[in-house]
This record gives sequence, C-alpha cells and structure tokens, in this order.
Amino acid sequence: LAPSTATVLREGKQVIISADEVQIDDIIMVKPGEKLPVDGVVLSGSSSIDESLLTGESLPVEKVLGSEVYAATLNTTGTLQYRATKVGADTALAAIITLVQDAQGSKAPIARVADKISGIFVPIVMGISVLTFLAWMLAGTPFDIAIMRAVSVLVIACPCSLGLATPIAIMVSTGKGAKLGILFRHAAAIEQLKDVQTVIFDKTGTLTEGKPKVTDVLGEDPDLLMQLAASVESSSEHPLSHAVVEAAKERKTSLLETQDFKALVGSGIQGTIDGAVVRIGNVTLMKENKISITEKTEAQLAQLSDQGKTPLLVASDTRFIGIIAVADTLRPETIEAVKTLREAGLKTIMLTGDNERTARAIAKLAGVDSYKAEQLPGQKEEAITELASKGKVAMVGDGINDAPALAKADVGIAVGSATDVARETADVVLVRNNLKDVTKSFQLSRATMRNIHQNLFWAFFYNTLGIPLAAGVLTIFGGPGLSPMFAAFAMSMSSVCVVLNALRLNRFK
Repeated sequence: LAPSTATVLREGKQVIISADEVQIDDIIMVKPGEKLPVDGVVLSGSSSIDESLLTGESLPVEKVLGSEVYAATLNTTGTLQYRATKVGADTALAAIITLVQDAQGSKAPIARVADKISGIFVPIVMGISVLTFLAWMLAGTPFDIAIMRAVSVLVIACPCSLGLATPIAIMVSTGKGAKLGILFRHAAAIEQLKDVQTVIFDKTGTLTEGKPKVTDVLGEDPDLLMQLAASVESSSEHPLSHAVVEAAKERKTSLLETQDFKALVGSGIQGTIDGAVVRIGNVTLMKENKISITEKTEAQLAQLSDQGKTPLLVASDTRFIGIIAVADTLRPETIEAVKTLREAGLKTIMLTGDNERTARAIAKLAGVDSYKAEQLPGQKEEAITELASKGKVAMVGDGINDAPALAKADVGIAVGSATDVARETADVVLVRNNLKDVTKSFQLSRATMRNIHQNLFWAFFYNTLGIPLAAGVLTIFGGPGLSPMFAAFAMSMSSVCVVLNALRLNRFK
C-alpha cells in the first residue's frame, strides 16, 4: 500500500531514494497524485490528502503547516514538504498491519471448543471406520468392498470444515473490520463483544469533543461583548481563553489593542481597552469590583451551570456587559450512537472525573442510562470491576487515565484520538473519532459469531449425514454406496461451503 520510493531534500536538491532508506527528520517532498512514504509533520505547503486507507473517511483532509500526515495516504491537490517523524515499523500503517496480523493469527475461545470437539471426534470416527470394516467382513462382504467403505468413512469425516469454521470467519471479519476502521487486536475480542451487556463511556474526548467551545453569547450587544472578551482573552493561554478567541475568529470579529493584562488567580482576568478596565471571570470577580448583577443574570447563570457550561461574566469598568458560556460539547454522533446501543439492548454508563453538575448535564444530553462523576483512574477501574461482576462490560475511552479501566474491562475500546497507552491497552482500536464505529464493532461481532455458528452447524450436520452414507448403510436397503473418490469430493465441498459462507462477511454493512 505504501510507495516504494520517496523524494527527499539533500543539500537543497531533490533525491529519489527507496522508502525503506528514509530516516527520521528527513525532509520529504510530495507532489499531487503521489502517496506519502512515511509519517510526518508538514513544514510547508498546503494540500488535501485522501486518508480513507487509514480512517475510512471518504472526504480528503486539509493539511497545512504543522498538520500530521501518514504513510500510504494520497496527496490530491498541492505540493507538500514534510519532516519524517515515524518510519518503518513505527508508522500508523505498520501499526495497523501488525494489529490485523495479530488478530488473524490469534485463536478465539470458540475455536478452542472446536479443537476439543475435533480431538474427541477423530478417534470416534476411526473407531467407526474399524467397526464398519469388521461389520461388512462379518456380513460376508468381499475384503475390497469392506476396506473401501471403511476408507470412505475416514475420508468423508475428515474434519477440515470443522477446523476451518472459526479461523476463516475470524480472518474475513478482521479484514472487513480494518476496512471499516475497526481494528481487533485479537480474535477473542470479536467473540467477547457479542456477550457484552454494559457499555461504559469516558466523557472527555470520548462522548465529547475534548476541548471547550463557546456555546452562548448573552448580552444586549453580543458583537461588542465578543469583541471586548476576545481582545482581553487573546493575551491568555488558558483553554477557555482559546475557546473565546476561536469563536471570535469564526465570527470574523476584529480584536482591539489590550494593555495592562493581568491574570487574577481563582477569579478571572482583566485588561485595559481604550482606557476602560475590562474584567472577565466569575461572580466573585464581579462582587469584588462592586459590579451589580441583576436577578435575570443570576437566573441565566444557574441555567447555564445546570447545562454543564462554564459562564464567563464580562464587565467594562463598573458596567456589566454580558455572559459568554463555554463548554466541552458532545460529539455530533454521540446521541445517535448511544441511542443505537440502547436499542440493541445494551446498558450505557458514563464515568468521568468531572464534577457532579457537569456530569449530570452531559449524561442527560448524551442519553446514557446512568453516570458516575468525580472518578479518578483507580476509581474507574474499581467501578469496572463492580459492574463486571454482574455481566460482561465494554469500556470506551481515549486517555492515559482510561488505560486501567480499558485493561480491566472484558473488552476495552479505544477511540481514534486515543493516547498510545490507551491504544496498547485496548482490545479494539477505532481508527476514526466516531462513536458510531462502537456500534459497528458490536454489529460486526454479532454477524461474525452468527457466521461461525452457521459454519459449525453445517460441518457437524454434513458429517452426521455423510458417515452413515459412506459406511454403506443405504446399501442394506438397496440404496447407493459411496466410493472413497466421491467421499473425498464431498469432504472437499464441505470445506468450500464453509469458506464461501465466511466470505459473505465481506458484504457486511
């Protein structure tokens, strides 16, 4: 999937080398229509890159200075120069290949059951073959016919289809999952997902976007309110300040020059604009500076807090101007994804380190069955243990703080934005930041297990019918016999049927 060569800059000149020879910190040039040889960070240029190979996302992704790019993705429009950060076995593509290979090579618990059955089945069949030979010899049948029927029993009962039933379905399923952006780290995860009764979600970065955004601008003059607030906030590095500045950019609000900026610990910030002191912060900051707040404003503050939003009060000198509310908003697909899981009969729970009020608001918006707030990593793990004692659980998370819970759950699911620790701990890795893929993983698991059960049924059903036929039971009643040649053909066809049935998983939607 990755290109075999790469164009690198050496002493200001473009040199084409083997992609295997690219080293970390090499500067790579990629033209429109070319695939990227390794992972890296854009140094110059801008372009749209087709990342569907890795993420399943059909629309090209815009890349500019500082954007991360990945091996084997396709550059579609502009020319890019980027610095190699991961090469060889460290690239995102190599990691995906490793995950898929490990999953395809691992054995699901149900396969071990099939192996145990085969271990019992084979000696029984050999015994039936010997009894068939002895029975026909005692009945006075010629030696060549007796031995032919004994061999036919052995050949037709060869448990190839039984041995293929599970691994072929697992192989097709993991490949299909990879195309959908769902990576199963081992085959057992596919089987365990089917039996999960409770799905537990982390909040920040999983159910929500993971970064604050401005949700409400409440004031008599919203444009002035946003202009003053963003002008002062532009001097601060706080995440809430970044959210206000980003909202101002989206509104195309021009910023004013700010002087005497101060960060006020525990209450907010302030700065001077055109001689007036603009203060942004909480109710305490307003009271300390004798800025009066109306009952209407207090009602708005209570309502915003109940919705899990952080209200920023803005005043110019002693005049109160309005409120800007900031919150970590739900992902666009969260509500639908949670609803689909609940409709499938799964219980949904949210675990978060956030305060009770915010957790309650997000849980209500997301539609989960219940939630637990103010949970530290160790407490999340304890909650998983408690819930797991009542039935199989799956944990969906993205951060280092989720890693213990992901490891403790029967099935750990790491979303696309997950940290390396979370990915390494999880049983299922979702390539994209899309919670709908959690639902897809459950559906694919159920389709795979249904397919395996079909394969095992037909393998056993075939042998149940085939052995008496090969033993010549029908010939007693004047029916046909079965030569070893036709027995071998029938045995082969049973394997073909199992493989064809497993390949139907490629049509999974």
